Amino acid sequence: MRYAAWKSRGLALMGLVALFGCGGGKEAPAGGGAPAAAPPATGGLSAYEMENGIGPVREAITVGPINKEMAEQGQKLFEAKCSACHKLDQRYVGPSLGGVTTRRTPTYIMNMILDPTDMTELHPVAKDLLGQFMTQMPNLALTQDQARQIVEYFRSVDAKSAGH
Repeated sequence: MRYAAWKSRGLALMGLVALFGCGGGKEAPAGGGAPAAAPPATGGLSAYEMENGIGPVREAITVGPINKEMAEQGQKLFEAKCSACHKLDQRYVGPSLGGVTTRRTPTYIMNMILDPTDMTELHPVAKDLLGQFMTQMPNLALTQDQARQIVEYFRSVDAKSAGH
């Protein structure tokens, strides 16, 4: 293939990447209102899987008052394993995780931590996030107990942000 044709295709590809890969993940609202969000396709997932994700946690996690010891362990794990790609207050390699417990169930968060590959391949919300951030979250080989500690840390951060 001639150089001009390669260059033309390369420029077209760069244009698509710039159009779809950048921009902070937010659309400008049309007409001054909030952007219209199409409901995600379920891809054959059950209502439980849509709400709680796909992975090793197959029963909904019930939470009570924040367990400070678990939250402290979760903070240590987050700082050691997650903070290279995630921040609580800003988009980074991956999405901001501040307020994540107001957007997702504890079970969904744990399944994303424990089985990110199946989540991004099968769950429409996780698949959409992969499309926005263009980086596959690695499986960090954490245990369910460790994932639960990270959820407890997120709960404690979100509670502080909400003034509780």
